[in-house]
Amino acid sequence: METEGLQHGRSQETSALPRAVLDANIYAAAYLSRNPRSPNKEVFRRWRAGEFVLLTSEAILGEVIEKFDELDIVQQLTIELLSHIIADAEYISVPSENVQTVIANDPEDDAVLACAVVGKADYLVTYDPHFDCLGGEYQGTQILDGLHFLYVVRGDVKP
Repeated sequence: METEGLQHGRSQETSALPRAVLDANIYAAAYLSRNPRSPNKEVFRRWRAGEFVLLTSEAILGEVIEKFDELDIVQQLTIELLSHIIADAEYISVPSENVQTVIANDPEDDAVLACAVVGKADYLVTYDPHFDCLGGEYQGTQILDGLHFLYVVRGDVKP
């Protein structure tokens, strides 16, 4: 499987940086948090600072739009977020044959998982309990929540 992504916006060397897929619930948690020290807000800030490579796909962008709409997040904020993602994330083209049935309880999650696999992500970051059935890893991609991924990006030792 080959990554058919394009790196936009960032000119720094990214080969040593962690590669991560953020599930839509991570973006929503960051936008909904009123705490400026929220781990999810910090994950977002660290991505914008170029501390990890964000991978995205058509399915993930669609899921972000759906999630923000469900949560009645102001449309302008959704547009701003999508603009940042499109400008600075690595877009992964995920052929339909790469989307395997893995998450029985939520087939939409299979597209998120496929983006991680096709994009050779080191991490898939999510709060979705449907991913728990994978035991924290799938085909070389670690599955973490926002706080534990933040530990990785910071270089902190996990408690």
